[in-house]
Amino acid sequence: MKKVILLGFFAAIVVGSVRPANADFTFGEPTNLGPTVNSEGYDDGPCLSADGLELYFNSSRPGGYGGADLWVATRPTEDDPWGEPVNLGPPVNSQDSEGGPNISADGLSLYFGRGAFPDRDIYVTTRKTKDDDWGEPVNLDPTVNSSVYDFFPTISADGLVLFFRSDRAPGGDFSGDMWVTRRKTVSDPWGPPVYIGPIDESGAEDYGLEFSADGTLLYFHSERPSGIGAWDLWQVKILPVVDFNGDGIVDYADMYIMVDHWGENYPLCDIGPMPWGDGIVDIQDLIVLVEHLFERIPPVEPEEVNVDENDDGSQVELEQGQILVVTLESNPTTGYRWEVAEIQESILEQMGEAEFEPSETGEPPFVGAGGWEIFRFEAISAGQMTLQLVYRRSWEEGVEPINTFSIEVVVN
Repeated sequence: MKKVILLGFFAAIVVGSVRPANADFTFGEPTNLGPTVNSEGYDDGPCLSADGLELYFNSSRPGGYGGADLWVATRPTEDDPWGEPVNLGPPVNSQDSEGGPNISADGLSLYFGRGAFPDRDIYVTTRKTKDDDWGEPVNLDPTVNSSVYDFFPTISADGLVLFFRSDRAPGGDFSGDMWVTRRKTVSDPWGPPVYIGPIDESGAEDYGLEFSADGTLLYFHSERPSGIGAWDLWQVKILPVVDFNGDGIVDYADMYIMVDHWGENYPLCDIGPMPWGDGIVDIQDLIVLVEHLFERIPPVEPEEVNVDENDDGSQVELEQGQILVVTLESNPTTGYRWEVAEIQESILEQMGEAEFEPSETGEPPFVGAGGWEIFRFEAISAGQMTLQLVYRRSWEEGVEPINTFSIEVVVN
């Protein structure tokens, strides 16, 4: 079936011409959906249902319940024109502003943002069948939402991955960077969000995420300087990570790693049918791997996540392959050294011995030739664990350490 890609502008909603699935083909001339769908108000954030018969969007047109509401236009078949948009009404719409709707592939869950800038949360409303009304929206709670602006949710076709934009740290300062949360099944709760970062390093604002049905393309609009106008539409390919051992080539060594985890929920090798997988290592992942067999991939330096004394008692989230760097004040001349007291090596593996870096400021952290001990740990598999280090003299058995550093580590 041919697919129509919907593109949102600030003033109106337009539709790009139908194109083949090959991403190398270009879109045709956009066509305005006309006065039946568009209004004199703000019409934006279009989202097309999987069957192509429902068009959800947000609008500031008259007849709403708040600053902006969610509306839907329908049509009997893909060859028919769109009908008059209908306000989704309460309880979906409220006195607050609603926007950025995104409907699940089965048409039974609708994700959207609610609230005014700079405080907006992501909600989901559900219905039992497509003939039923939408139910009371549910806030995705503090597991997904933060105390700042969380917006533009995008649910994957399998319903197991939710991408969204957020102004929370580490981007912060209204950065609108990309985050992702996962769940094992559609009945499970969402896990802690993981920071993906900006779409690029241009510093420009990127909004309006939308994924192709196969999950290999991300569409968005951006004000980056290399565009044609103030805000342009962009697409970027999403590629699976297929060099599992990081040796620069996809070969049988990577295939052996996949076979070792066959039938498991092992994210490193879970690369199909979506680039982020489907929760199990199986034939879908092998097909993707074989497509890239014997490709040479430039090695990428693993990303480092740094923590120190100020992070004691906190939670740190890592992706597999990332390096956790722990830097702690130390003074070996006193006989005291930091040592690992608690770790789960199946999740987090220490990389060699700790390094000592002497202070060069003339004001060491401790009396004498003080400095810092630096530990490095590699995140090797998904899981949650406690990492604890103690500051003690190794020969003093039964003596309590004079300092302790402990963090919760979550590896996705």
